[in-house]
Amino acid sequence: MIKRASGIALSVGTLLLSLAVALAQDAPPGPGGGPDQPGAYASPSAIPRDLRSQDIGVAPSVGLRKLEPIALPERHEFDLEPELNLPSLPAFAPQPAPQLDIVRPNKSLRLKATLGKGGPEIPSDLVWRLFAPLAGPDGKLPVVAMAKGAQATFDVPAGNYLLHVGFGRAGMTKRIDFSGEETQETVALDAGGLRLHAGILNGRTLPAGKISFDVYAGGADGRDRRLLATDVNAESVLRLNAGDYHVISRYGSVNAIARADIRVEAGKITDATLHHRAAEVTMKLVREKGGEALADTAWSVASDQGDIIRESVGAFASMVLTEGDYVLVARNKDRIFQRQIAVRPGENEEVEVLTSDLVDPNSPDVGTGD
Repeated sequence: MIKRASGIALSVGTLLLSLAVALAQDAPPGPGGGPDQPGAYASPSAIPRDLRSQDIGVAPSVGLRKLEPIALPERHEFDLEPELNLPSLPAFAPQPAPQLDIVRPNKSLRLKATLGKGGPEIPSDLVWRLFAPLAGPDGKLPVVAMAKGAQATFDVPAGNYLLHVGFGRAGMTKRIDFSGEETQETVALDAGGLRLHAGILNGRTLPAGKISFDVYAGGADGRDRRLLATDVNAESVLRLNAGDYHVISRYGSVNAIARADIRVEAGKITDATLHHRAAEVTMKLVREKGGEALADTAWSVASDQGDIIRESVGAFASMVLTEGDYVLVARNKDRIFQRQIAVRPGENEEVEVLTSDLVDPNSPDVGTGD
């Protein structure tokens, strides 16, 4: 039985080896397509050794399992060159900032202003605005360029513009046709200065801290008059276009007012002094002449016709009143005291109201005092 089994095994091994050789001979040609080209190739190490019959003297047979692929070297077709770390090279010389004038010539619109035609050049305090001639979506002219100072230089494209020059409250508008070439324009401002002062008819100058001015454009008739400047301090200079102006001077804050119509000439500073017919009155309520002022006193100043002009509270009440007759009414602890005074221009005085000047609040002469 043993010999018969060995024979069977040998026959099976011989059959498998013959089959492998036949398959190798019948394999199709390789990619080259010629008869001399080898067929499919398999590494001997890839053929499994499934028969281990050394004990019976049979050579190992070739198995029919799937062949393992041979590992080929990877191709690096897209590998980048190694990064180079080179030291930085210093510039041969400092590089200056680029200048546009090197590329194209500077062709600008240059502007300056004078006081009147042929007058002196205005050295400072000018405001230049260049507008497009057509209104924008908001209905206003767009500002193309703006500058401040004695002169202005605008680097703008060729075209038509509206130029406005402001000098204080003086100014003018002019059409500018710029050709795009270097252009120098001189604008003549028909403007002057107005310096205001205030005083009393006797020649005494009033303190500047209690004086203010309002300046209106237009004549004395009041038609088309508009306010140009308010609360202008004394001695200050207003820059205005040449023309007629109406000036109101206020001394204090009650009723001392002076008015004047003034003409400003081009290229000149006009000095104007407005005279007031008023005086400063200080009031106090005392028990006797020269006595101490009583606190918590309410004051009312009325005209001789009974119109209330000003009210105040305090031991001392001081105010500037224009020339005329007045009635002073003092209230203290539900009692009313009264005195009549006359104000003369420039005659500042301290007025004492005595507690003996008690009046009946129900008197038809003074009313209730309300």
